[in-house]
Amino acid sequence: MRIVQRSVLPGFNITMGFTITYLCLIVLIPLSGLFVVTSGTSFGEIKEIMSNLLVKRAFILTFRSSLIAAVVNAFFGLVVAWSLVRYRFIGRRFIDAMVDLPFALPTAVSGIALARIYSDSGWLGRGFTENGCVTRLFHSFGSALSATGLPYMADWGEKILACSTFPIRNTEFGVTLALIFIGLPFVIRTLQPAIEEIDRETEEASASLGASRWQTFWRVLFPSLLPAHISGFAMAFARALGEYGTVIFIGGSLPGKTQTISYVIYEKAEENNLVAASVVAVVTLILSFVILLLINLVQVWANKRCVKAD
Repeated sequence: MRIVQRSVLPGFNITMGFTITYLCLIVLIPLSGLFVVTSGTSFGEIKEIMSNLLVKRAFILTFRSSLIAAVVNAFFGLVVAWSLVRYRFIGRRFIDAMVDLPFALPTAVSGIALARIYSDSGWLGRGFTENGCVTRLFHSFGSALSATGLPYMADWGEKILACSTFPIRNTEFGVTLALIFIGLPFVIRTLQPAIEEIDRETEEASASLGASRWQTFWRVLFPSLLPAHISGFAMAFARALGEYGTVIFIGGSLPGKTQTISYVIYEKAEENNLVAASVVAVVTLILSFVILLLINLVQVWANKRCVKAD
């Protein structure tokens, strides 16, 4: 007698049909509509829209800040995830819960909080004012660079000394800081399960063969974490590209300086210039897709390398 194992969910046809319908209604149809609206635009009009100086600067700012934020999150996310998984200390559960705070907070709330704290009169921002402790530290560093006598380093030292303040709010640095804030949890939550799956016996075997701690981590442990690390980096980068609420408050959306692509699209839509908004949105979508595709290819390569190593 053949025993039929029943699945918790309905059959393949029903579930696949529901999946395709859901994806079409939520993802494919809206994106297709965006391409349909843009399809009536000539190449000359698209070139004219994209050659606008403010649009080009918004693209450069968004992708540069997102990349820097993703790289910073990739490094510190690994450190935080490793500490939370491998060590037991007082307040560990509280810190672990705080990691998810950027997920729960509305972007406007996090933006206002960052803008208030890092303003010139804020708790942390006052340190970057003219007589702030951070400014004095930067000036000491600039003086040290100038004293080296090396042309390139001396030039950097003079540039640092020429800055009387190092403001964060309404600057590109503030935009990058906001993107770091909203992207860090993606790296941490992606790496934690991968770190938990590492076999402690592998570390012990590496140590018994005379490897140092750094050699054990870099040559034995890190290759197994690389696919998850790349995945977390990709999610943080993708999240940063589309951020809107947080960067508005701390960045100020100054034209040509701190305006991101999301705000440019919103501004053109508010001006009832839906064609320009659609063109910028489609170009952003294509560039984001290409970059994420390249990152996924690197992740596939890392997975194959990890399998071969095992």
